[in-house]
Amino acid sequence: MIKEIDITNKDMAEQVLKVQIPSYKVEADMINFYDIPPLKDSIASLQRSEEIYYGYYVGNELAGVISYEIEASVLTICRMNVHPDYFRKGIASALITYLIDLNLDVKKVIVSTGRDNNPAKKLYLKHGFTEVADIEVVKDVFITKLQRII
Repeated sequence: MIKEIDITNKDMAEQVLKVQIPSYKVEADMINFYDIPPLKDSIASLQRSEEIYYGYYVGNELAGVISYEIEASVLTICRMNVHPDYFRKGIASALITYLIDLNLDVKKVIVSTGRDNNPAKKLYLKHGFTEVADIEVVKDVFITKLQRII
């Protein structure tokens, strides 16, 4: 089941963090870069976020999270994470599909992921995204920006 998350609620922010940290640690290992901003989040920083969050639940357990912001008809996926216990179960695909199907009156959806995070890039390409650019964020560490025109 997918439902909106009230990130201002401390318990919900804590649940999100318990999915986010292990998920981004896997990406950090994959791209050999441990300064990914979501790894530095706290409950308080999540609660201050202006992003809109949705969670994928398996029973009562939060298994995956997607968050986004919209500005000038562009939806930016800010976070897309699945707890490693739930990898390869279609949760990320379900969250992306759910978000796109909300029909939020946007012209474009953008997302970034580590250039060397091939599973994430494959996921986005499967959902109609195209690679736009590789951007060096610090020396020898790149992210790939992807977009999908709606």
